[in-house]
Amino acid sequence: MKKTMTVIGLMSGTSLDGIDAVLVRISRNGQTLRMKVLGFETRPFPAHLREMILDVSGGNETTPLISHLNYYLGELFAESCLKLVSRAGFTISKVDLIGSHGQTVWHSPYWIPQGNRRIRSSFQVGELAVIAERTGVTTVGDFRPGDIAAGGEGAPLAPYFHKAFAGKKGKSRLILNMGGISNLTYLPAKPGRPVLAFDTGPGNMLIDGLLEQFTGGKMKMDRNGRMAARGKVHIEILSDLMENPYLVQKPPKSTGREIFGAPFIDDLMKIKRNLKLSAEDLTATVTAFTATSIWMNCERFILSQGPIDEVVAGGGGVRNPVLMDMLEKMFHPIPILRFEEIGLDSKAVEAMAFALFAYDTIHGTPNNLPSATGAKRSVVMGKIVPGRNYRKLIS
Repeated sequence: MKKTMTVIGLMSGTSLDGIDAVLVRISRNGQTLRMKVLGFETRPFPAHLREMILDVSGGNETTPLISHLNYYLGELFAESCLKLVSRAGFTISKVDLIGSHGQTVWHSPYWIPQGNRRIRSSFQVGELAVIAERTGVTTVGDFRPGDIAAGGEGAPLAPYFHKAFAGKKGKSRLILNMGGISNLTYLPAKPGRPVLAFDTGPGNMLIDGLLEQFTGGKMKMDRNGRMAARGKVHIEILSDLMENPYLVQKPPKSTGREIFGAPFIDDLMKIKRNLKLSAEDLTATVTAFTATSIWMNCERFILSQGPIDEVVAGGGGVRNPVLMDMLEKMFHPIPILRFEEIGLDSKAVEAMAFALFAYDTIHGTPNNLPSATGAKRSVVMGKIVPGRNYRKLIS
């Protein structure tokens, strides 16, 4: 297996805004790992597809729709790959590998009794065989089950990438990624200390969901934090929200729409009606809940392990100035940098991570992070669907 590969990474996250596709060149020589971005683009989801995913994620639809969505998304992922390489001035025949996260429609990190067994599960759709067939490129995906089988939660996965590319010698860094869900990765300066990583709770998910409710679907986000900026934080509601049991749960932990999805947003809308709150005040309060839940998790579970020299933030949340202002005040005097300030494109980071996962899977390199997921051991995650280039790839 060659050490230098051209790889496409595909990511569709809990924000449901679209498919991120990145084209990278990856090489590993001993302990030295390098990655160069050759192209990136996002393909927005059409409104009908977003609604399909939300219905399936909420448990409101049946097996036929789940099956249909799996193959439909496979087609869209494949089209994103072909479009990406064309715009980057490449041909698909020059691509060695595709790594796809897929679209999570269910994530259940809690043990559920089943007879004399306990079961955890996570389910992503976006059929790998369709991607491999349409592109001709060997495709790797369905990464989470490998970690779950080894006793982990199958999440968070991005900290493996953070450890490889976002650390800084001599400094303890906290990586904050705010997508639909927020997660933290603590990279201690002291050699030999384990990486600590976990989901803190909501990122953009609740704010986005409220804006959709307020506008009848016309707005998908609080762009530039304008709605929150016009409101006032309702302290009593914020205090009640901070009683959510997930926030005090000890790591390893991971979450998604099963806790902070549609039912949670419905409850917020009931509070708005009962207390006759304005949309602006509720948005400001939920923005404060997002920031405070991040800080509280950091204070409770990270600072007890060691100091933080700097925070590096990425994801859609960094484009919300109200949220970022709240976080900067809470973390002061610890500086908050952006991914771009350490040489990473915040829009492309998660897709880059799945390019790395695919690269390591095909080379047989363990690519989970047990200290983050709770797995009993390091394992090689991912399932491989050979494309037409497979014989060439392994020769």
